Amino acid sequence: MANTIKDQSEILEKMGIAALNPMQEEACDVISTSTNIVLLSPTGTGKTLAFLLPIIDLLDMNSKEVQALILVPSRELAIQIEQVVREMGTGYKTNAVYGGRPFSKDKIELKHHPAILIGTPGRIADHLRRDTFSVNAIKTLVLDEFDKSLEVGFEDQMTEIIQALPNIDKRILTSATQQIEIPKFVGLKDAAYINYLNGKKISQLQIKTINSASKDKLESLKDILNHIGNKPGIIFCNYRDSIQRVSDFLIQNQIGHGCFHGGMEQQDRERSLIKFRNGTHNIIVATDLAARGLDIPELNFIIHYQLPLKAEEFTHRNGRTARMNTSGNAYVIKWVKEDLPDFIDLDELEKLKSNDGPMETLWETLFVSGGRKDKISKGDIAGLFFKQGKLEKDELGAIELKQDCCFVSVPAKKADALISVLNNSKLKNKKVRIKLI
Repeated sequence: MANTIKDQSEILEKMGIAALNPMQEEACDVISTSTNIVLLSPTGTGKTLAFLLPIIDLLDMNSKEVQALILVPSRELAIQIEQVVREMGTGYKTNAVYGGRPFSKDKIELKHHPAILIGTPGRIADHLRRDTFSVNAIKTLVLDEFDKSLEVGFEDQMTEIIQALPNIDKRILTSATQQIEIPKFVGLKDAAYINYLNGKKISQLQIKTINSASKDKLESLKDILNHIGNKPGIIFCNYRDSIQRVSDFLIQNQIGHGCFHGGMEQQDRERSLIKFRNGTHNIIVATDLAARGLDIPELNFIIHYQLPLKAEEFTHRNGRTARMNTSGNAYVIKWVKEDLPDFIDLDELEKLKSNDGPMETLWETLFVSGGRKDKISKGDIAGLFFKQGKLEKDELGAIELKQDCCFVSVPAKKADALISVLNNSKLKNKKVRIKLI
């Protein structure tokens, strides 16, 4: 039983979306009528919804098997797509599987097969070897940000997975990069291309170069942050140890921030992004893992603390700001004896001015030990903080509800008092723990 056009309008209304953008409209039409599709569109333009809507329309509500498989290059992207499907409220079971969490947890969730399965290539390949789910009903295959998957070394697993799927009749590949070569193992023939990378949109990104007298650039980094003030942005580094060095420096200077890189535990990575999204941290220090495919807010700036190694990395980093017709700044910190790569033009040097605005954390994030599986809703959480916590309406920040827990941003000055009052409260007959993260 497929969804109807009416269902699509209900989905958009539920998600608070007035209308699809031109790329999404074209993608829905092309994906509905074509068997092989390549969707090229910049980061932040809504590619996830663009391919999910027509996929949902193809699903059979009566089937008890996996019908659509979505392969992604990172755990965060898998979680993000799963969240989008849940927000759509279609009624189709969806699960995300990825490395960094117990395989036994996957098996429990997949015991009742989802209609849509999302996962990283390594974990999906592992499930196929163990026959965790049947592949016979999988008709739709999506390779989301597939060029990134190939870049991080998933080619062997992707080949293994595609060869194990006998009944694929629709292939959808997405990317935010133009210069891509589609491998033969994908089986893509006579593909329909939807290309929004070369549109007439005028970029409002400003690239600004900062000269650093010292090789370690830390003082220049502090000067830039003082110049910008308390606004959201990402500091990009090439290596994990560089992130630690920058983080230690920011802590010494009482500048709140989070970190994000592949060496962190999955829970720590997720919580770092949650605190970045809800404003607990305005700054995140990250490797290129954060350059695309993540659900993070519109940014005022990005800083290249270390120069990117490739032109594609420079493009994707910059793509995190000045998105969807908004303006943004990309700062390149250059040691005076350092040569810029050919793909970075030396713009006019930026003159920095000190900004006396606050750099301290204005929000804190509280963990609540109850979630969707406990029948707890965002409204229940808000009611608890308003009624028992005595918060005013403008004092309750973002609420992120998960399956087994919830994260709530509150004013930093009230966090301790809220924990004292609300810890061990009852929500839907469940006693919940509340603590600072």
